[in-house]
Amino acid sequence: MGHGRDVTLFDRFASAYERAMPAADRATLEVGLSLATRPVERILDVGGGTGRAARALTATERIVVDAARGMLAEARTHGLDVAQGDATRLPVATDSVDAVVIVDALHHMPTHRTVIREAARVVRPGGVVVIREFNPETLRGAALVALERLVGFDSTFDTPHELAGLVKAAGLEPHVPERGFGYTVVGVATENETHIIEEQ
Repeated sequence: MGHGRDVTLFDRFASAYERAMPAADRATLEVGLSLATRPVERILDVGGGTGRAARALTATERIVVDAARGMLAEARTHGLDVAQGDATRLPVATDSVDAVVIVDALHHMPTHRTVIREAARVVRPGGVVVIREFNPETLRGAALVALERLVGFDSTFDTPHELAGLVKAAGLEPHVPERGFGYTVVGVATENETHIIEEQ
């Protein structure tokens, strides 16, 4: 999923995380998915932990990818397909999913540019990458940044403008349908999209 220390913390507290966190906002996610120009039948929930986002959606196939085994064990108990993996090297083929969702998780991942390029790689033309994040420029966002540092997370937060820029750089058409403390950036994989491969 992300930074090594973050993965260790999530692995250790998976069951507590599941009890403490509210359900994902289905309506917000569906706004992002509605920008797809193809049917959304296969969704990859990247950094999905216990599958909060995947469970909020009704796609035929929902796959949770996370680096923390403890989180995936919780997701499996909810009947979700899971795969342990790194968000910078997703364990799925190019052009193999209709949507990637990254919900409240990108800030825990290293190299946001690489993560988004990898999401763009696996999404089929007409599909979408939907990212829900927190804006560090808001008062609540600044407080969250301080709290995560206190807990021990190695979090890095992007503003909506910065994240939209990363989405565009990955070859996706950026949209920002929601702003505020919690915001959404959506990248649409257009028919003429050229996949950008991170240089090794």
